[in-house]
Amino acid sequence: MSDVTLPPFSRAVVVRRFCDPVAVEPVPVPDTVEPGALLVRMRACSICGTDVHFWQGELARKPSLPTILGHEMVGRIVRIGAGAERDSIGQPLATGDRVVWTHTNCDSCWYCTVAMQPMLCTNRRVYMHQSIEKPPYLLGGFSEYGYVLPESGRVRVPDEVSDAVASLSSCALRSVMEAFDNLGEVRSHEHVAVQGAGPLGILAAAVARMAGARTVSVIGAPDSRLVLARDFGATHVFSIADTNHSDRLKALRDMTEGRGPDIVIEFTGHPPAFVEGLELVRPGGRYLTGGQLGEGQTTFSPSLIVRKGLRVIGTLSGGARAYWRALQFVVAHQDRIPFESMITGRYTLDEAPVALERMRRLEEMKPLITFD
Repeated sequence: MSDVTLPPFSRAVVVRRFCDPVAVEPVPVPDTVEPGALLVRMRACSICGTDVHFWQGELARKPSLPTILGHEMVGRIVRIGAGAERDSIGQPLATGDRVVWTHTNCDSCWYCTVAMQPMLCTNRRVYMHQSIEKPPYLLGGFSEYGYVLPESGRVRVPDEVSDAVASLSSCALRSVMEAFDNLGEVRSHEHVAVQGAGPLGILAAAVARMAGARTVSVIGAPDSRLVLARDFGATHVFSIADTNHSDRLKALRDMTEGRGPDIVIEFTGHPPAFVEGLELVRPGGRYLTGGQLGEGQTTFSPSLIVRKGLRVIGTLSGGARAYWRALQFVVAHQDRIPFESMITGRYTLDEAPVALERMRRLEEMKPLITFD
């Protein structure tokens, strides 16, 4: 594939103004691939709830418009820059290999080198947030071609993992893997409750169950997602349409000898869920929040954290380790966990605006843009 003739432009879904309809536009394909970089032909890009929030201008982090939408992508290498012949795990790379890749970190700021927290890098570049008017142009997922920046981690996709599941792993599952790294060990006697029945919440239920949690409860809606949560390992589900906070608090305490879950994980994106989570978790327990990326606010009493002796943990994104762990989790458990069933619709690039609108109306859970 090294002698493939590249087109001058890549067709891509571009956001020019928040809330306006998106459109497929031609975006330049770079003439050269710099050292350490990769150029890929996109295979698939699943649509995340964050894509919809981005399109609607609801994220706290503001991008450089116009930009290419999409960030859950898998691509096949068509060009390799000098020095990029291995992935971040040390596996050899060649043209034709499929890869997933990370946002960048600089490895030379205080957060990267002293704190060892590259997710907080002060020079971080995030795909889907970069302008198409500046080289290398192709820094979003809804595009025929994509550019992997030299500073981005990249991981070769195992042959036994489909494009659809690799795409799912490149955001939702890697975020869950990073969350569990931050959370720490899940012990066999511990009860886990997950707030949110979207892809992250359901995948978190799967990871908690495979880690050996005694029970895993998922709180969310609609019922179809709660059914899927059971397929992914949830032992109990609670519909927010059929129960209120008091109902859920009583039920979770009844199953834990009056204490409440040892661990509560928030992946809802709704600020009021944070308050409920603090009340659900047992005294001395762990509360992890990873769904709050918008600018919404809520009110709570900080004394609740003190009185209950809680550990409150925030988690964000994930690096190459999390991407690799996500793919390995799929390889290890895809005979027991129906990862493909999370993909609810498949669309062409030209159909991406329809898929986005269906996602906005919650008619899709995890639609997939495919490139054939």
